[in-house]
Amino acid sequence: MKEKKKRKFSYVKLMIAVGVLSLVSIIMIIIGISAGDHENLSDLFGNRTLVRSETVYLTLLLALLLPVALCLLTVFIAKEKVGFILFRDKDEEEEEGVRFRSLRTIDEDMKEYEAPEYQAIPNLSYIVRDFRNYAARNLGLYYEEDDIRKFVAGFAVSHLMIMQGLSGTGKTSLATAFGEYLNNRSTVISVQPMWRERADVIGYFNEFTKRFSESPLLKKLYEARYTDEIYIIVLDEVNIARVEYYFADFLSLMELSADNRFLEMTSDTWEKDPELFVQGRFRIPENVWFIGTANNDDSTFAVSDKVYDRAMVMNLDKKAATFIAPDSNGIKMSYTAFKALAEGAERAFPMSDDARRKVESIDRFLMETYHITYGNRIRNQMEKYISVYIGCGGTEQEALDDFLSKKVLRKLESQNPTVIAKACAALTEQLDELFGEGNMPLCTDYLRFMRQMAS
Repeated sequence: MKEKKKRKFSYVKLMIAVGVLSLVSIIMIIIGISAGDHENLSDLFGNRTLVRSETVYLTLLLALLLPVALCLLTVFIAKEKVGFILFRDKDEEEEEGVRFRSLRTIDEDMKEYEAPEYQAIPNLSYIVRDFRNYAARNLGLYYEEDDIRKFVAGFAVSHLMIMQGLSGTGKTSLATAFGEYLNNRSTVISVQPMWRERADVIGYFNEFTKRFSESPLLKKLYEARYTDEIYIIVLDEVNIARVEYYFADFLSLMELSADNRFLEMTSDTWEKDPELFVQGRFRIPENVWFIGTANNDDSTFAVSDKVYDRAMVMNLDKKAATFIAPDSNGIKMSYTAFKALAEGAERAFPMSDDARRKVESIDRFLMETYHITYGNRIRNQMEKYISVYIGCGGTEQEALDDFLSKKVLRKLESQNPTVIAKACAALTEQLDELFGEGNMPLCTDYLRFMRQMAS
């Protein structure tokens, strides 16, 4: 979005002015001190001096006035930087009473916004193949088709995604590359270790300036409300601080229907508040996705069940082999079109009764043996994920294997090591009996890893 043009500020000119005036002031003060025993300047410099009648007091007066002039000049030159209230531009006077300056600018810019010409996308499989080719051909990023399939399917299930795995496997690159593919660049927000509350995410109201400090995330959310484009906000190193703390408001709002996801911004209303605010509240748009990249090491926090339950999870643990990709220029797809494709896949590829029976058997085994279960939220996510994954070109069993390993079996992590060791062995036998030996590789690998960690 266009930002208001700011006056150019020159540090070089400021430092030169400060240096010159400081030097002159010092010289005159030294002269004044040296002249302390003389009646006037002619006594100090001799009879040949051009100035004969000036008194020492005049010198001292000038020496004292110069530092004052120095301070005033500094404020005058740097007034836009220091925000000195005595000096106000006409534009600043006109913006009196505006506490959301950037959002108001978006309101003005969007009056001239024209929606782009969106493309007709045949199906979800096309997106998977074309995006993979685009990333390889244009960005030099290589991914397995199955990883792209998991990414797109997860994208359709939840507006919050956690991408985890080893550092350097392309988690952030995948999220930003998808934004470029859609011709709407992703916004990358670097999470800070000290983040603890929502003000760290969206900004805060400054009582001294009477203005709201608007974060890049808030500005993107507001801009997205005016369009039907797909927006991606990447929370880089999402677990370097506790997600359930600083992102708590968003986690709660995701439980509500799209029409009720209102974020409380202010406790009162001002005449010049942003146009999309309703009684100090702002509705989070549906066309925005949050993708958090997570590293699991000593510098990060464990992601809580509250976050995992609401988010789709994707593991990137290895790099894909390079390949020669055909040309791809990306697409321009609206949120409405993507939503229609996902809903179409749900109708076309519903979860089979056989898959439901097998999942219920695993759920019953976990509940009766280890008192572990999952709620309706995860059940609904599972059915949608399987349908969309098939629509992306995969199979039902592949989707089920991926979903169970990331969203159901991981609940074993809350148990003690002895219980985990026994459960992993028993669950491996259960999976082999239900799906056939070796037909659930992701679940089997996860259980083997958990068993090794517990031993």
